[in-house]
Amino acid sequence: MERGAHNDRNDDIPFGSYNCKNKKEIGVNRMKTLKFLIEKEFKQMFRNPLIPRLIVMFPTMVLLVFPWAVSFEVKNIKIDVVDHGKSIYSKRLTDKVAASKYFILNDTPLDYQTAMLNMENGKTDMILEIPASFDKDIVKSQTSTVGVAVNSVNGTQGLLGSNYIMQIVNDFSSEIRGELINTLPPQSRATIMNMPRVDIVPQYKYNPELDYKNFMIPGFMVLLLTILCGILPAQNIVMEKENGTIQQINVTPISKINFILAKLIPYWAVGLVVMIISVTLAYVIYGLWPAGNVIAVLFSAIVFILSVSGLGIIISNYSETMQQASFLVMFFILILVLLGGMFTPVSGMPAWAQTIAAVNPFNYLTKTFRMLYLNGSTLADVSNNLFALGIIAVVLNGWAVFSYKKRG
Repeated sequence: MERGAHNDRNDDIPFGSYNCKNKKEIGVNRMKTLKFLIEKEFKQMFRNPLIPRLIVMFPTMVLLVFPWAVSFEVKNIKIDVVDHGKSIYSKRLTDKVAASKYFILNDTPLDYQTAMLNMENGKTDMILEIPASFDKDIVKSQTSTVGVAVNSVNGTQGLLGSNYIMQIVNDFSSEIRGELINTLPPQSRATIMNMPRVDIVPQYKYNPELDYKNFMIPGFMVLLLTILCGILPAQNIVMEKENGTIQQINVTPISKINFILAKLIPYWAVGLVVMIISVTLAYVIYGLWPAGNVIAVLFSAIVFILSVSGLGIIISNYSETMQQASFLVMFFILILVLLGGMFTPVSGMPAWAQTIAAVNPFNYLTKTFRMLYLNGSTLADVSNNLFALGIIAVVLNGWAVFSYKKRG
C-alpha cells in the first residue's frame, strides 16, 4: 500500500483519537490539534519579517495617499477664452472664469480657429467663445449667448467641466441682472422684484462638505481587507505545495476542517488588526469617525473577512504554483473591486454586472461601511447586507474545505 493511502479512511480523525473512548476526548483532541496547527501558522507567518511590516505600513500608506489621489472631482481644467468684444462685461466674465478653482486660463486667442488648434494639440480642454455683441445684447435685450466647446475624450472631465462653466455663467448672469435692476426707475424696479421667482436651496445630507475623501475612505478600508485577507491566504497553501511541506501534513490524520481553519484563523486575526488600524488612522488623519457604532463597523468587517479569506483558500486549492495563484488572485481582485460599487454605483451598471455584484462580498461591505460611516446607520439597518455576507462566507468556506484534497 502506498504511503498515505489510508488518509481517506482516517481523514477526519485527529491525533490521538485511536485511543479515545468517548466523544468528549475526541473533541478535546481536535481542539488540541487545531491549537498546535494555529500556533504553527502564526510562527510561519511571522518568520517572514515583511508580513508584520505589511500589516502596519500597508494600511498606513493606502489611507495616507490614495484618498488624496483617487478622486472623481475634476480641477485645473485648462480653458481658452475667445473674447471677440473686448468689452467690460466680457472682461468680467473672463476674470470670473480665471478666478474659479476648477479652471486654469490657458490662453486668450484672437479667433476660434486658434483656440481649436490648441484643443487638437492637447494644450487646452475647453473653449469659451464670447460674441462681439455681448455687452450690447445684455443692455438692450437683457439676454446674450456664449459658446462652449469641450474636449470630451475624457468623458468625466468633459461633463463636469461643462457643468462648472454653466454654473459660472449662470452666477454671472444673476450678478448682471441685479445690477441692471438697480438702474431702472423705482416703479419698474418694484414691478420686476414682485415677479414670481423660484430659487433652489440644496441641502446636502450625510456628507455636507461634499468631501470626496469621506466617500472613498470606507471603500479603501474594504480594499485593504480584500487584499490582505484574500491574497495572503491564497499564497499560503501554494507556498507549502512548492516547498513540499504540504506532503508532510497530508500523511497525517489531520482532518480537512482543522487544516483549513488553521490556515484561515491567523488571517482573520490579521484582518481584524488591519481594520482597527484603518479606523484609527481615518480618525487621526481625516477626523472621520463612524456616525453609527464603531462596534458595528468591526463586526461587519469580521463577517466580510470570513468570506474573502475563504475565496483565497479556494484559489490556493486549485493552484499548483505561485504564478497560477497570483494570476487567479489578480483576476478575482479586479472583478471584486471594479464590480463592487467602490468607484461607480452598482445601480448604474448593466444587468449582467449587477448580477455579478449580487454575489460580490466587496459590494455588500462597501455599502455597509458607507452607511455606518456617513448615514449613521445601525446594525439593524445593514442586517440585509450582513446576512448576504454570511451566506457567501458559508458557501466559500464550505467550498474551501471540500475542494482541499489530501491526495493527488
